[in-house]
Amino acid sequence: MRPILDVQGLTKRYGARLGCGDVSFDLWPGEVMGIVGESGSGKSTLLSCLAGHLAPDAGRVIFDTRAEGPRDVLTMSEPERRMLGRTDWAFVHQNPRDGLRLGISAGGNVGERLMAVGARHYGRIRAEATDWLGRVEIAADRIDDRPRAFSGGMQQRLQIARNLVTGPRLVFMDEPTGGLDVSVQARLLDLLRGLVREMGLSAVIVTHDLAVVRLLADRLMVMQGGRVVETGLTDQVLDDPQDAYTQLLVSSVLQV
Repeated sequence: MRPILDVQGLTKRYGARLGCGDVSFDLWPGEVMGIVGESGSGKSTLLSCLAGHLAPDAGRVIFDTRAEGPRDVLTMSEPERRMLGRTDWAFVHQNPRDGLRLGISAGGNVGERLMAVGARHYGRIRAEATDWLGRVEIAADRIDDRPRAFSGGMQQRLQIARNLVTGPRLVFMDEPTGGLDVSVQARLLDLLRGLVREMGLSAVIVTHDLAVVRLLADRLMVMQGGRVVETGLTDQVLDDPQDAYTQLLVSSVLQV
């Protein structure tokens, strides 16, 4: 078995400031990698480089494609990357409005992703959208409502449905529970954990909330000043941190 994602020496600078430096790791099929660190640690820069939203200065991001095996995403053509983003990759934004089309219905948001991969039969698209709304705990009678009419938690669940309807193999998540109240966060985390396990998803999740990574992530990467300072199994890192910075982070001394 090969890793689904092989990251080698990924580096991004903003002038003299290091965004992320020489980051390398493997992600295996069905595995969830958590990335934590205080604000400015480089975790969001790393995620943006991995997902193709930001061009790194150096490094490789090798994805195990279905058709051709391992390929460096950074050397793919723009049409190839766009197709990858519609099929095998998905990105869940912290603010669901960044990942939704607010001017079309909830069903249209899910159906649009299906149409991007070739679906054309209206009845089947609507049936699939209805099914996915149910899977993310949105009532079927809300299928024609627009996202603006939804609460923040419902918008996030709709964004998840839109992303997962095409059965991606790798999902990037940027603070998926950020800005939600505690009870809504708990429901969303249970939903995400169930979908990750049910679909066998691989995922990379950036969060400031250590409780989120403890629940969702198999492995954990801790970043400081753009560099990885500690990595390991999630429970191992959180229960017995070795790096002084990680110890402060776990002790909630640092404001993340």
